[in-house]
Amino acid sequence: MGSRCPRSLRNLETAMASVRWLDLRDLSPPEPLVQVLDAIHALSADEYLHAQLPREPVPLYALLEETGFAWRARSSSPEKPCEIFIWRKSDSLAREAVQKIFDPS
Repeated sequence: MGSRCPRSLRNLETAMASVRWLDLRDLSPPEPLVQVLDAIHALSADEYLHAQLPREPVPLYALLEETGFAWRARSSSPEKPCEIFIWRKSDSLAREAVQKIFDPS
């Protein structure tokens, strides 16, 4: 259920890293988790995942840690829609691209 990255987010891409974007807000558990896991294991070098989820994916965090991924997430509360950015811990270019999204200065 992936889709093209919205125009506003395409502007955040850098020449160094690209984004894979998924809008999973309309899916019921466990489908968002399944699709995120499939997507992150398909990430290329210098690529990160930006996913929109129906709620904060707390069970996902331990799985990411165990499998060598880093993440940044933002949500107003655990039961509200959440967006998460995931990249391989070893991918410094993807990490820097996500850092620029959270701290553009």
